Amino acid sequence: MSSPGSGSEAGPGSRKLRATSAPPSGRQYEISHGAHRATIVEVGGGVREYERDGEPVLQPYDLQVMCDEAHGAVLIPWPNRLADGRYRFDGDEHQVALTEPDKHNAIHGFLRWRNWRAATHDSSRVVMETRLHPLQGWPHTLDVSVEYVVGEEGLTAEIRARNIGEGPCPIAAGQHPYLSPGDGALIDDCELELRAATRIVTDPERQLPTGREPVEGTDYDFTTPRRLGDQQIDYAFTDLDRDGEGRAWARLIRPDGRRVELWVDQSFPIIEIFTADTLPPSRRRAGLGCEPMSCPPNGLATGEGIVRLEPGEAFTCRWGVRMVG
Repeated sequence: MSSPGSGSEAGPGSRKLRATSAPPSGRQYEISHGAHRATIVEVGGGVREYERDGEPVLQPYDLQVMCDEAHGAVLIPWPNRLADGRYRFDGDEHQVALTEPDKHNAIHGFLRWRNWRAATHDSSRVVMETRLHPLQGWPHTLDVSVEYVVGEEGLTAEIRARNIGEGPCPIAAGQHPYLSPGDGALIDDCELELRAATRIVTDPERQLPTGREPVEGTDYDFTTPRRLGDQQIDYAFTDLDRDGEGRAWARLIRPDGRRVELWVDQSFPIIEIFTADTLPPSRRRAGLGCEPMSCPPNGLATGEGIVRLEPGEAFTCRWGVRMVG
């Protein structure tokens, strides 16, 4: 018996297959509340689109295209780059596959291309979950879930990873949304506000950390809103200023006067800003990558920002985004 969307023979002796209607990002889970609407996808468990009153808050990607550049994806068990795909944990060396082979790095964890399932789905909320089994270079088992909710305060996401293995494991997390400058607009005409005191400097060849520097007095100082223009950025920022609730904010001020505001909780000490200059022409500078990260680039190798999860323990982090105006 064939399942919906799967190929099957048209009849006895025929080799003609029925075309599939499944989109590249898999099943689509829509959630909405009033003027707010978001679509969460099966492949990677990420956000494909989020809009308010029909206006994009997060830059979407089309239903008929494959997610590229980790667009909206969940980054587990580490975000960003891992040099040579190697790390040490509890005295043991591990080697994972190089998923950024041109730079000899592994990047953004293991779950970007996994199928996630909706454990709970109602009108304004969906909980996506998957299980990360042991694989080459990763001898641990994690149950991972992301709860997405839309409401008057925008879209919120809570990432949770629980160690269900027999021994401790390292963990870090991130996600890769792109803030939208508006339909047909580019980020060049937007202003960015990010109250971060420090930039993590990386080498241009492999984008691995080489040090840190204060942003004050440099082209990377966005502590007061400043026009992006044609500035190219792909750096992590830290020492974030936080409000009374412990949240740090990044704000993209659009040409139409609206502000797209992303917040992170204290589990995320780092926000990566990516101006999308290396993307295909249709996507280049059409959204601002604004990535919550719980560890810096190469953190799994250095141990910086890595949480040690004992069996049965869970790591949880939250972020959200909204449009104001």
